[in-house]
Amino acid sequence: MRSVIVLFAVGCTSKLLVPPDVPTMLQPPQDQSVFLEAWATGVQIYECIAKPEAPSGFGWNFKAPEATLTDRAGHPIGKHYAGPTWESIDGSTVVGELKSRNPGPEPSAIPWLLLTAKSTTGAGDFSRVQSIQRVHTTGGIAPLQPCSSRNVQQTVRVPYAATYYFYRTTL
Repeated sequence: MRSVIVLFAVGCTSKLLVPPDVPTMLQPPQDQSVFLEAWATGVQIYECIAKPEAPSGFGWNFKAPEATLTDRAGHPIGKHYAGPTWESIDGSTVVGELKSRNPGPEPSAIPWLLLTAKSTTGAGDFSRVQSIQRVHTTGGIAPLQPCSSRNVQQTVRVPYAATYYFYRTTL
């Protein structure tokens, strides 16, 4: 009987991840469940380039994210960079492909996203990822400063933060 009580007590202390409340278009397939939450802090990198279709002929072009991933306690989980790629501290990676986007509740923040795993490597945390959500974003939108012939090829690093939820097929 004592072992049952110990198991019950241990089970009560584990933290269950709850998926975020998002619009339907940002929900992963029903056969997937969230298994990892990561808080990202970093920058969204933009470059001023010539764009013939832009009214002024120039515009800010998104190049890549660059962020550190941590858990709720602030312990490192990995990093996020071009691809878009998420890399765990165990070396496993997942490269995402955009499935849908939503502007989110904050107009001064980058949109919320649902991505599907295009590829994975390694045998660690990210090796079984099927879907990724980016939610609760702050900052990261293209620079408000003008992009013109005077600053073409200028790179700007805009601070941002977001929460990423990683999903895998439910076993």
